[in-house]
Amino acid sequence: MPENLRQELCEALAQARGVLQDLDRLGLGALPLPALADNPPVCPLSVRGLDRGGTAPCRSETLDEVRADLGDCQRCPLARGRRHIVFGAGAPRARLVLVGEGPGREEDERGEPFVGEAGRLLDRMLFAIGLERSEVYLCNVVKCRPPGNRDPEPGEIAACRPFLERQLAAIAPEMILALGRVASQSLLASGTPISRLRGQWRDYQGIPLLPTYHPAYLLRNPAAKRESWEDLKQVRQRLRGGG
Repeated sequence: MPENLRQELCEALAQARGVLQDLDRLGLGALPLPALADNPPVCPLSVRGLDRGGTAPCRSETLDEVRADLGDCQRCPLARGRRHIVFGAGAPRARLVLVGEGPGREEDERGEPFVGEAGRLLDRMLFAIGLERSEVYLCNVVKCRPPGNRDPEPGEIAACRPFLERQLAAIAPEMILALGRVASQSLLASGTPISRLRGQWRDYQGIPLLPTYHPAYLLRNPAAKRESWEDLKQVRQRLRGGG
């Protein structure tokens, strides 16, 4: 330790010792702490542990609270054609979150994500790296099915984005697997093609994010499964602590 830093540290300790001795002479054996609120406010997305003023404790939002706020959403035109809002499903404190594009026909009918043929392929992909659906969290960029399974439009994505961000903040996963072009480009605010994004770790608000192909794309293009398997092996390695 440099001598000047050592000297400053000694002076600070001496001052602290003097303050404690003064308090002891005044009969103050302990300093009172403010009582914690029974129901502290939810932390802003950009803050962890303290509110914006830094003076009062706050807490993480729960998925149930995010879903309750979403309500019977009418924030974009997709609401007019949907049967069910497909909010998300899985472990509320999952280490891995998988984000897709939007619900398809079967998802819209059942109100659950990834339950069609692409969902069954996704289950097999998870199994290949030692995971089950119940151990991860599945959600989509938009919560309502676009007509004819078309790509979500920018306004639709923007209407749903605050809820996706709040979902991810509530779960606080160790990593995110973005499935397909729409999810990858939306989360990364990038126009780069998925063929160039996939396989390379990126950052989403401090969380490692790996883009890869969507299972529906793999059903149409089986040759791409090899590349997806390489991506999945990267996820498996990180989950096992391999960096």
